[in-house]
Amino acid sequence: MKAVPAWRRIPWPPLIYLAAIAAGIVLGLLVPLPRMTGPFGNVLYAIGWLIIIAVIALWVSSFRAMRQAGTTLDPSGEPSHLLTSGPFSITRNPIYLANTLLLFGVGLVSGNWWFLPISIVAAFVTQKIAIEFEEKILAEKFGRRYRDYSKKVRRWF
Repeated sequence: MKAVPAWRRIPWPPLIYLAAIAAGIVLGLLVPLPRMTGPFGNVLYAIGWLIIIAVIALWVSSFRAMRQAGTTLDPSGEPSHLLTSGPFSITRNPIYLANTLLLFGVGLVSGNWWFLPISIVAAFVTQKIAIEFEEKILAEKFGRRYRDYSKKVRRWF
């Protein structure tokens, strides 16, 4: 396996999502958007909490599957196993999906609509900086098994 450049060893995904949270808060304070009120606002609030609960379940099941397989939790680390069951049978990136959905859910719960477009930007940046690189490593390490898996299971959902 080739040497990994130093900038690739930085755990970018958590930093991307933390920056997205900070951007959402700052934009919400500096350029607040109108809040949704009334029954529709209550429905969006409830949906936001359901999304956040689903995020927690996705995180727990993903971390549990990774820990049981004995593979790294470090997004910049080298995986030791190809996970294809549990949440990894639904999406190739359940943790990144959960992080993106968290931003979306927080936007609905808080009424800060900036989190909605920021969640899409964070997902795009994560895909370009982390996921595409991780996919190359997985294809290199697991070969046909990974290619077959990636044909069956979507990147996001």
